Amino acid sequence: MRLLFVTRLGGSPQYQMRWRSDVRLLMVSRLNPYSRPTRTIASYVEVGRRLGHEAVLFGEPLPDLPSIPTTVDPAGFDAVVFVVYESNDFPDLPYLARLLDGTDRDRRVVIDCSGRYNATVRVDHDFNHLEKLEGHQGWEWIEGFEAVSGRILQPTPTPQRDDVTPFLFHAYDPRHVARPYGSPAEAAEVWNAANGSAKPYGVAYLGNNWQRWSQVRQFLVGIEPIRDRLGPICLNGWDWDRRPEWAAQLGIAGIDVDPELLTRLGVEVRWGVPFDEFTDFLGQARFVPVFQRPLYNHLRLVSNRVFETFCADTIPLLFLPADLAAALYGDAAADLTPDGDPAGFCEKVMADPVPYWAAVLAAREHLAQEHSFERRFGQLLDILA
Repeated sequence: MRLLFVTRLGGSPQYQMRWRSDVRLLMVSRLNPYSRPTRTIASYVEVGRRLGHEAVLFGEPLPDLPSIPTTVDPAGFDAVVFVVYESNDFPDLPYLARLLDGTDRDRRVVIDCSGRYNATVRVDHDFNHLEKLEGHQGWEWIEGFEAVSGRILQPTPTPQRDDVTPFLFHAYDPRHVARPYGSPAEAAEVWNAANGSAKPYGVAYLGNNWQRWSQVRQFLVGIEPIRDRLGPICLNGWDWDRRPEWAAQLGIAGIDVDPELLTRLGVEVRWGVPFDEFTDFLGQARFVPVFQRPLYNHLRLVSNRVFETFCADTIPLLFLPADLAAALYGDAAADLTPDGDPAGFCEKVMADPVPYWAAVLAAREHLAQEHSFERRFGQLLDILA
């Protein structure tokens, strides 16, 4: 059997026993070195090879992503996996026609990463159907997905629709851990070296300003009283320096900024790093908050960042629903949750980082056991079977 992943530029041992060693997957999505599921798909390629399988991206060669193999010929693959965030994750014509004509519908699945395959959902300023941006109504998304495949997957443990299969898609790769410490004491000693001055940032966040400002602002206001003891703050991603004109013209909220607050706190604003520098950048900070869009929290959707952040040499601060955090990280999640007092939490960590590094290492161990890419690859093969 062969599996194929499709895109457009802009398992564990028990599973291996059920499948022969030459499964080929074709994946479909739009990749960008600076955002979205690039690390996840690159990991499926890497892990597939280790397990004796093959994962390929549908599309022309990607000069910026040479490690990801591509093809525009869907023949000979066992399954096609559409990884969809936005409408342009579907290839343009004639590629889409070639893809659909060249594969059977029952060999295709859609991974709905943004909860499009639901009734319209609005949470605060966030929403799952971007009519103002894309011109597509909710019913168009549902009919479009169903036209492509009879199997819709979503990266949530609790889908809202009965005809959706839960599949978290993203995963954790311990091979990408920047510093695999042997003990919490060792980690705390390195982290606290010279009172943290070895790290250029006290706090860093890496992600684009799309429906996250309300959380980021609340966090910044919360840590303002200890700004001098924490150290410099950095927001790294698109549109943190100002509200984009297109958002103002379309009346889309949730993509706001407060320049006065950023100036008062001395926040450094940067414009993103490529996916393969993600963990190195976050390792320059003592603390890294883990935020998700309000829509994602409401639907319990997971993104790649909830896993990748734990590869960095930092202490994650979890701002996730408690049930979702526990499902991802186990019992350690509670010890990494500020509970509405980020300043007090950070002060406790700086006073005694050992128990918090113990929680980070325990969370890493839980992720490696329950949410590895090997396990995820095997789960996908089971679904496809």
